Amino acid sequence: MSSFPNTPSPETDHAAAVGNPAQSNNWRVGTLSYTTVGLVVLFAWLLWGDFAWNMKERAVYPIAQMLFKQFKASDLVLGLMVTSLPAALGMLLGPIVSMKSDNHRGRWGRRIPYLLVPTPIAVAAMVGMGYTPQLAEVLRALLGEGAPDVTTCRLLVFGSLWAFFEIFTVIANAVFVGLINDVVPQAVIGRFFALFRIVSLGAGIIFNSYFMGHAKENYSLIFICLGLLYGVGFAMMCLFVKEGDYPPPAPAQKGALVVRILEPVKAYFRECAAHPFYLWIFLAAMVGNAAFLPINSFDLPYIDSIGMSHERWGDLRSLTYAISISLAFFIGWLADKFHPIRIGLFALGAYALISLWAGLVATDVTSFSIAYVAHGVISGVFFTGTASMFPRLFPRAKFAQFASAAGVILAIGFICLPPAMGKFLDLTGHVYRYTFVVGGIVAALGVVIFVILYRKFCVLGGSQNYTPPS
Repeated sequence: MSSFPNTPSPETDHAAAVGNPAQSNNWRVGTLSYTTVGLVVLFAWLLWGDFAWNMKERAVYPIAQMLFKQFKASDLVLGLMVTSLPAALGMLLGPIVSMKSDNHRGRWGRRIPYLLVPTPIAVAAMVGMGYTPQLAEVLRALLGEGAPDVTTCRLLVFGSLWAFFEIFTVIANAVFVGLINDVVPQAVIGRFFALFRIVSLGAGIIFNSYFMGHAKENYSLIFICLGLLYGVGFAMMCLFVKEGDYPPPAPAQKGALVVRILEPVKAYFRECAAHPFYLWIFLAAMVGNAAFLPINSFDLPYIDSIGMSHERWGDLRSLTYAISISLAFFIGWLADKFHPIRIGLFALGAYALISLWAGLVATDVTSFSIAYVAHGVISGVFFTGTASMFPRLFPRAKFAQFASAAGVILAIGFICLPPAMGKFLDLTGHVYRYTFVVGGIVAALGVVIFVILYRKFCVLGGSQNYTPPS
């Protein structure tokens, strides 16, 4: 990998941003140029970082579900902490971090510092979660006679560390895709995201096959070991992936403190809402992602309610990941060829039908197993197929800013739907098949929105002639 400072920037030279190996011996994106071997090396480091990231992600969320229930949290609290809190933090921190990253210029680039610095702090929080019982005893000792019972103290400790962990995970997550957008040529970005998905699913298979069945008894060791893997692996990616050169950022706002604070906020919303097409992208992403939230937020209590073992649940997750891995590169190729919007539309239509069927029949281990695997495979098609949608549609110069705006809108679904679903389950006696029904209804709404988005995309030039509107 090498950079060429005098070549056109990605903001002024679309061909350089896209990269076409048929026209030269190099793959190019912005001022970066890769031989095929260099591109493979880049992919290897990015995928290694993604593996470390996803081993962490695959561990913390199902184990957090399990521990919150073990510590006697209600479904409402479970939905708030595991899904809504990360979304709320993303809504608050994402725009700030993304704009700072877009405008940062330094020795390490504009993305790497925002990925590298939060990593050791998130690792420390994971290790702390592993020591929840011991830290809860310390808390009880500090509180003295008026201390809550052991379970409540453990809930307080784990919940606090979970929130701390999520803050620094959100900071890194806000710019991770921005790094990919800056260093991966757009000609292969759909297939790269397919490889990204394969690595993510592979991490899921490893976790569910070898760790999940032992999580209840050994969650401390799992948190500590996977936290260290994440810290080392992700830091290695940050050190070995090099960014190119970027045009100078907009001049810093001058004037009174209030002006310096308010003007960037006004510019953020003004630019992200500059064209109605972007609002339809945001809405489509929010509803599409929200369709899978009801099951993903409550699958663990669902299986407990029908008497399914955690080992079988882990096997089902591994099966869905294996099927998704076999499809991922093909789905990425389809996204490059036919466009992510079309793939998302197809996936949501299929999911609406499957979920509404599952809401009627998934009442025992066998029927739930079929429905759950179908849920996992179709959601995998959606996530893999639409992974390159933002890089294909947003302006490259301010990609992280627009992606964070999409994240803010996504957060509305993540904040509202899981706790509302949890409250509904609390009120209806925990009939967990209703999660499929709600997911199917949201997916059907998503189909309508994706159809509208696709029509507007065609008006703006479609797959061959689209350029981001201003």
